[in-house]
Amino acid sequence: MRARSAVFDLYGDHLTEFGSWAPISSVVTLLGSCGIRPAATRTAVSRMVTQDWLAPARRNGVRGYLATPAATARLAAAHQRIYRPVEVPWDGRWRVIVLDRAGDRAQRDRVAATLGYLGYGRLAAQTWVAAHPNPELESALGPLGVGWQSFAADHLGEPATLAAQAWDLTDLAARYHGFLDRYAELVAGGRADLTPEEAYPIRAELVHRWRSFLFIDPELPAGVLPQGWPGNAARALFLEAAETLRPAARTFVSDTLALAGAPLTGAE
Repeated sequence: MRARSAVFDLYGDHLTEFGSWAPISSVVTLLGSCGIRPAATRTAVSRMVTQDWLAPARRNGVRGYLATPAATARLAAAHQRIYRPVEVPWDGRWRVIVLDRAGDRAQRDRVAATLGYLGYGRLAAQTWVAAHPNPELESALGPLGVGWQSFAADHLGEPATLAAQAWDLTDLAARYHGFLDRYAELVAGGRADLTPEEAYPIRAELVHRWRSFLFIDPELPAGVLPQGWPGNAARALFLEAAETLRPAARTFVSDTLALAGAPLTGAE
């Protein structure tokens, strides 16, 4: 687990209910429970300030960092996708993006990563397709300096064939099977007996691994996916495990914030 990803997970999964702010000492402690070194955490936070994801802020005289409006919007959208329990309805039309120009390799890589996160798959060098419109498209692509055209289209062929061309569904299915294999025992055995200090890093890893699917799963409708698709079972397992671990993990977060003298905005 990288420090930057762990900071995003912490702010998105826990700190929103505490005012989206935390002392740097608390961030270091919480990530430290996941095996991340203090220096790596501080470097990640510093870079996230430069990238306008976090902003320095003091509360009650305590130095800390606040999620910026851009981060808050991105984290809210990610949180909705992470914990969504059901499939998004599909209107049967594909959303197509045609990029105006490729740019250099670094720009192409950034654009590809962004479009993948937004649910798009590549049909051709400059052409991408998704099953659903994404309200983040303009705000996500605009800063990357690339022009594009978008439109909705009807596919005259077999939808499953188009999906198999745009996405590596075999690899995605294998990743879901790996997730199920890794965490099935966690759900089967129940973990209500874990202490807060034990529950937080386990849940942090669980959410971190599940969040990675946001970058590779286009959330295709069931009728387009292969039979026996493991994504549904993986989602059900994740939601159950995350809910089981949530109370104890939340306690560890609130106790860590309180220990640093942080005002527990939004705490119960």
